[in-house]
Amino acid sequence: MSASESGGSGSGGSGTGTPPYADIAAGYAFDGAALDLGALLWDGACHPDAPIRVPLAMLNRHGLVAGATGTGKTKTLQLIAEQLSAQGVPVFLADVKGDVSGISAPGADGGKVRERAGEVGQEWRATGFPSEFYGLGGIGPGVPVRATVTSFGPVLLSKVLQLNRTQEQSLGLIFHYADSKGLELVDLKDLRAVVAFLVSDTGKPELKGIGGLSTATAGVILRSITAFEQQGAGSFFGEPEFDTAEFLRTAPDGRGIVSVLELPAVQDKPQLFSTFLMWLLADLFTDLPEAGDLDRPKLVFFFDEAHLLFKGASKAFLESVTQTVRLIRSKGVGVFFVTQTPKDVPADVLAQLGNRVQHALRAFTPDDEKALKATARTFPKSAYDLEEVLTGLGTGEAVITVLSEKGAPTPVAATRLRAPESLMAPIDAAALDAAVKASPLYGRYAEAVDRESAYERLSEAPAPAPAPAPEAPKAPRPRQEKSEEEEPSLAEQVVNSGIFKSLARSIGTQLGREISRSIFGTARRRR
Repeated sequence: MSASESGGSGSGGSGTGTPPYADIAAGYAFDGAALDLGALLWDGACHPDAPIRVPLAMLNRHGLVAGATGTGKTKTLQLIAEQLSAQGVPVFLADVKGDVSGISAPGADGGKVRERAGEVGQEWRATGFPSEFYGLGGIGPGVPVRATVTSFGPVLLSKVLQLNRTQEQSLGLIFHYADSKGLELVDLKDLRAVVAFLVSDTGKPELKGIGGLSTATAGVILRSITAFEQQGAGSFFGEPEFDTAEFLRTAPDGRGIVSVLELPAVQDKPQLFSTFLMWLLADLFTDLPEAGDLDRPKLVFFFDEAHLLFKGASKAFLESVTQTVRLIRSKGVGVFFVTQTPKDVPADVLAQLGNRVQHALRAFTPDDEKALKATARTFPKSAYDLEEVLTGLGTGEAVITVLSEKGAPTPVAATRLRAPESLMAPIDAAALDAAVKASPLYGRYAEAVDRESAYERLSEAPAPAPAPAPEAPKAPRPRQEKSEEEEPSLAEQVVNSGIFKSLARSIGTQLGREISRSIFGTARRRR
């Protein structure tokens, strides 16, 4: 691990007794509470006398954990999550590959762990941390996390349905109509029922004054919903809806609870879970009050496979992500995006990420070489030849810069990271299932509820009237000459019924006024 010949901020006077990396080490000597990440690497040697740390109070300034596959990103998340929990800070982790559940169990002692601990000056103790396990909609292990279609909102739903800008605007119009009429969109069949109604002969006039909904666009939306359901995604939407405030809990011993969202069962639907993670974050943003600068975050949220969120995203969507990330800091939530290279994250979002942990990058192709150069340029001026260092890092090593207690970037430091104290492997299926069923949240969220909502209301019809006396059959007439005496269609009966006419007055008064939409179009609900 070589430093650049030009020296820079890490150079020190030879023969003065001051090590050449003294300036770098001094940049990580914080007075307040801090997390220990590892020890400084300099000229190929690890220096446990130069610990690399991150101030606890700066972890709501967001961060990035990046690096090629197999370089140790997941273990870095585990290391940071453990120390946050020990400091009383709740953590949210998305477990895409199914190997983070071990954070709930003490680690396995062994030669490699002891060797790493000795190299970085760590007093290693096998420790498990209080954990809750969740699953999207009950698919796979975990307490089910569900959202209603209403609260998920048109912007995020358009992203996951892969709609274009015109179709997204039409979906927003559909949500506006449902909100204003008090039609609750709990699951996807509710949304499908409202779309079908609004392109029916009876429903078309409902949107005529605000642009209308074309049959072609409605068809695309309905087909997208159907394809989405066929992928098994329908179970993610429904009730009981998950209250994201559950992520803010601490254990009886004062440690923060680590919430692990188990995603292996849906890892073939990457766009879905990345969008769902954004809903969780947007929901937290909606509900949490302003907190200002705290001595520790209320929650640190790790957003894994972050590049999937931004892939193919519209300008408006990216602006919403940027605004949410920028503003949620003042509500006491820190967000770490986890991906392969910084270029996976838009520049406006990257600019909000003050804490950086960059694992090794590989330069096997011209594209890899380009990504390497781009990554090196995103760091502050360094005493290292970063392109050389980034390709030479081993597993469990990273280049780090964080925000100091004064909010200024620390010197760039090549670092050998500490070993996690919890199990660096998944717990077995039986232990995971037992932990899920023992959770106090299991009884609250385990069973799905299908109550009356938009689908049922649009399917209702008045009770049939007594059969009239038989009369002579009439000759059929063209549709446009339909008389008032003819039996109205089912949709007409619904719209003209007292049930439907009173929706805006009764339910609309109660529900419609409570719904306003946040930056992301997610519904603001009264808890």
